[in-house]
Amino acid sequence: MDRNTVTGLLLIFVITIAWAWSTMPSQEELERREAERIAAQDSIAAIQAQQQPGIEDADTVGTEPTEREVEISEQEETTQTPARALGTFAAASISDTLTTVVRTPLYEIELSNVGAGPVKYTLLEHRTWDQFNVQMLTDTLRSAYSLGFLSHQNYNIETNELVFEPLHETGIFELADDESINIGYRLALDDDSEIRFTYTFHSGQYAYSIDVELVNMESYISGTNVDFGWTSALNLTERDFVQDAQNSSANVFLGGSMEKLQIGEEGTGEQRFNGTIDWVMTKTRFFGQYIKPVTHSNAAILSGEVDGDPSLPGTIHRYQVAVQSSFAQNPTLTYELYAGPLRYYDLRDFHENAYDVIEIGYALIRWFADPLVRYLVIPFFAFGSLFINNYGVLIILFGVIIKLILFPLTQKSFKSMAAMKELQPQMKEIQEKYKDDPQKQQKETIALYKRAKVNPLGGCLPMLLQFPILITLFFFFQNSMLIRQQSFLWASDLSAPDYILDLPFTIPFLGDQIAGFVLLMSAAMFLQTKVSGGMSGGAAPSGGPNMKAFTYIIPFILLFVFNNFASGLSLYYLVYNVLSVAQQAIINKQMSNKKPELEVEEKGKKRPSKKAKKKK
Repeated sequence: MDRNTVTGLLLIFVITIAWAWSTMPSQEELERREAERIAAQDSIAAIQAQQQPGIEDADTVGTEPTEREVEISEQEETTQTPARALGTFAAASISDTLTTVVRTPLYEIELSNVGAGPVKYTLLEHRTWDQFNVQMLTDTLRSAYSLGFLSHQNYNIETNELVFEPLHETGIFELADDESINIGYRLALDDDSEIRFTYTFHSGQYAYSIDVELVNMESYISGTNVDFGWTSALNLTERDFVQDAQNSSANVFLGGSMEKLQIGEEGTGEQRFNGTIDWVMTKTRFFGQYIKPVTHSNAAILSGEVDGDPSLPGTIHRYQVAVQSSFAQNPTLTYELYAGPLRYYDLRDFHENAYDVIEIGYALIRWFADPLVRYLVIPFFAFGSLFINNYGVLIILFGVIIKLILFPLTQKSFKSMAAMKELQPQMKEIQEKYKDDPQKQQKETIALYKRAKVNPLGGCLPMLLQFPILITLFFFFQNSMLIRQQSFLWASDLSAPDYILDLPFTIPFLGDQIAGFVLLMSAAMFLQTKVSGGMSGGAAPSGGPNMKAFTYIIPFILLFVFNNFASGLSLYYLVYNVLSVAQQAIINKQMSNKKPELEVEEKGKKRPSKKAKKKK
């Protein structure tokens, strides 16, 4: 192996380690996680139990409230008076709560006349890690949606602080297949001026809509712009609360590109984007809500707050989004809304770029990652799930397909490594013969490569070309809704780590548990390194680093990197590495049966190869 080859391999190793280090959970996070998990679970479960819908489904059993709970409830209702001056709108701020429930096969939404919007939104087909139905809203005292504007008296008005009049019979509405319903609210300021909200819900989709009518409100609103936005934080749903929270963000799509607001440390932040807005949204790891203006829009406001240490499970990550629109030309503003799982086909039906919020690779390779995920990965799992209902089996089949697709690249790479391994005796001779003359050693080594028709970078370049695919799948399996709460063998959730070993101590960067598929993946990678002869086999050139030792260290490093990632990701790489071991073993056997015959010129004459000598 010449110096250029060693340098190239060293650069690849450094890039790999840097990437692994940047994605590795912090030591502080891993040390705190287990210590706080037991204490946090009880309190979190209790909070989530209190946040379950007031309308009981078949899986829950209600209990009568205690006297203390009734007293607290009465105090909350009597204290919902305005905390600030509202001028003309103050008369509409005295709480008189009436709720309406709309239940579809997919979700159950509870709307309140306080703010004329949802106070609870429960997904009936998705559960939290502790098996409660997912309740998306954190704030339950007033509407998650609010219309904001500056009044003619210079008061900042938010409609989720005002009490609307329901324009429908309050109660429970159940929608069967293909049914829809309109739910309306009205806030009258005089005989001619009013604000009217009209929601339209459909039974078979997570998308719904709202019409905001501003009837003769020009004399009550200063200017012509109003903001319609989402004010509630989203509940966390996964066992690893820290990872779920750190995947929270606010996003906006405008001008053909997406922008993201994410607060990485304790504090607040806000960004304003001017222009025609396609949509705004807030999300956690697997769930989100969108607002898509149908009528005119001219700006979006994204804000976020992290209330505490981001590495602690109890820290609240609150993101809010709003769309600014002008009602000067059209007093009726229409918004299409979505609240539910971040699944590709649901989001594609809502907006063609709504799925862009899912991390599937670095921005540099997004041009490649998007088509790969949308037109190969997701369709494969969607089609395969029609025949195989186990996503672990589908991941194994998918690993086989990807291996076949990459076969030309891996075949060339493995053949190059096998050829380099066969050349090691000649390379050692050259190193020993010219150990005191590095330039001559390098020259003779290059000549050896040319005679054997071997490219020393032939094993590296094909591997680099595979990186975009491997990185895309790394992010996809980490963030995909497809494998959430799907079980396989001992893994109860392929989107979470599959811990099988509990350690009596904590290892920095690793934690105090070891995941099963990660352990097997690292073992398979070590075996592949062994079969390939440590990348190229043999000793390194004089004065160069021992690359063979580096390649044996990589599987051990990846054990630390992948231990706390999704088990579905580790399962995929396990399958890929096992197939790579088999492929390399077959190539090694073929190469050993047909060793390259080298013709070495000496004083203008050709010296017969070893095989030729044996024939004599």
